[in-house]
Amino acid sequence: MEPLEEALMQLKRDLEDKEMSQHDTINFLNNTLKQFLNMAAVQKDRGALTRFKSLLYQSGILDHCVSLFTPSLQGNWSAAAMLASLTSSCCVGVEPGELSESFHGLFLPSVMDSLLSLASQLARQTQHMDLLKKVMESIGWIMRAHTQLTTQGQCLFISHVLSSAYYERIQGCDVTAALLCVQMWIDSCTASSDFLSSLSDNSIQLLLDEAVGQLAITSDAAVGGASIRLILHMSNQLQLQTLLLSFKGLDSLLEKDWRGRGFDQEVSQLIALLRPCENTSPEECVRAACIIQATWRAYLTRRRLKTLKRVVTMLQRHFRARKKRQQKQRAAQQWEEECKYQVCMRRQQARTKFHQKQRQLLQLLPPDQVEPYLQECERRAAVLIQSTWRGVMARRRVDLQRCVSKHTQAQQRAARTLQRAVRHYLQERRAAKVLSSMPCWIGQKGLTNSRRVMLKRQVEEHIRLHPSVGISSEQCEHLHVDVQWRLQALLQKTIQKSREEQKIESLLAHTHTQLDLLRDTLPLSDVKVADIQRFLSPSRAVAAKARDAHNARLQADRLPWWRTLDDETAQGEFMGL
Repeated sequence: MEPLEEALMQLKRDLEDKEMSQHDTINFLNNTLKQFLNMAAVQKDRGALTRFKSLLYQSGILDHCVSLFTPSLQGNWSAAAMLASLTSSCCVGVEPGELSESFHGLFLPSVMDSLLSLASQLARQTQHMDLLKKVMESIGWIMRAHTQLTTQGQCLFISHVLSSAYYERIQGCDVTAALLCVQMWIDSCTASSDFLSSLSDNSIQLLLDEAVGQLAITSDAAVGGASIRLILHMSNQLQLQTLLLSFKGLDSLLEKDWRGRGFDQEVSQLIALLRPCENTSPEECVRAACIIQATWRAYLTRRRLKTLKRVVTMLQRHFRARKKRQQKQRAAQQWEEECKYQVCMRRQQARTKFHQKQRQLLQLLPPDQVEPYLQECERRAAVLIQSTWRGVMARRRVDLQRCVSKHTQAQQRAARTLQRAVRHYLQERRAAKVLSSMPCWIGQKGLTNSRRVMLKRQVEEHIRLHPSVGISSEQCEHLHVDVQWRLQALLQKTIQKSREEQKIESLLAHTHTQLDLLRDTLPLSDVKVADIQRFLSPSRAVAAKARDAHNARLQADRLPWWRTLDDETAQGEFMGL
């Protein structure tokens, strides 16, 4: 083993000292690691290979290999896939010793991320699917070799792989890549019977979600069949009936989309797992329902007995609190009544003392002054009563006036609102009457020569006051001449076209006239010499057509000027202007 250790140290020094490109480094590591692994495998000592892999990790060579799988890796994909396979082989069977925590908690997740990154780059290139298969096998090899970590809680590889962004990119690239992912999980489940049993509940749920998700999003028969086989493998090794029942509508999806695709037997087995009640007899269903009901009633009874003591205590506490509140209310009411009684007694005693004092004062007065004093007291009492009553009446009067003024103001506001609405309504009606009485034709009835000269003068004055900023007057004149020329050409073309149409119409009229004559002719046996002359000369037909055209012309002359804008004569007059 000493030559291998010396070779590893020399390899480390070469990697640190030599300045090689990424491509050369990958080729150098492939050749060197393959040679070293072959040398360690042929050693007589069975632990030589394990110690060699441990030295690779402890010396940092494996870290250097992992650092080469960067997202910027371009080309040389076969060498990169070979290095990935050698790296995963070196990670299996390592005994890190004191560095166990860093190896399992940091190094192995970084190796997994690097391999997934390389696989995502290969998945985007359809010509390298064989290399992608090799990388996915390397990932599955590492997961199967380190399943014991899931029970120790150090690193959940299944959750780490399924939640990786690189893994999602691999699935979204191609159907072949998705099939390789599902096949990797199938190989991991079938290679070791302890693979699924060593996983955590969260990892099992994620893996099951992955398989069901493939059934939902893909339409490829190979991917669907592989996903169904993966679910059946998991259900055979684990009790997944409760988890499968949580996927609502999976049985209908299987029945609708995956029947008749070449694996109906697996589909039927999975549907049987999703519909357990269909395989049971009615008696078993009734017995199961009775057991469930009895269990539920027993649970309710036990819970009621547990909560009974707490309910009694709560009732007692509420009763004592209510009784204490009632006592406090009675004590407060008694104290209030006693206070009122004392106030009345004190008022009565004060009144009695006042009357006694007044009686004593009257006894001290001379007899001739007693009567005037009593009259003065009566007068003051009367004045006080009258002033109090007048104050009450004045306040009532003021309140009444205030209410009346508020009512009056409300009436005035309502009247103003009604008046405003009525005025607006009447104004709208007057405007509607004015519009209905106005003539339909708003434009000018006629254009005389004087009016035309005045309008031309106004246009020239406006042009002189508001000259154009963009172009000069010469350009305007040139443009005006160009427009006049184009307009004249258009009108001439229109006149020529109308003449051609008129000629065609005359020919058609002549043809229709001849046809009418032929249709109305007599048989050859009844034809005379005078009738023959009618067919030899078309003068009558031409005269009739001319008479009709003359009548049409007279009717057109009687039309208003705006009805003859398209007429040939109106166009000639416009060109003359």
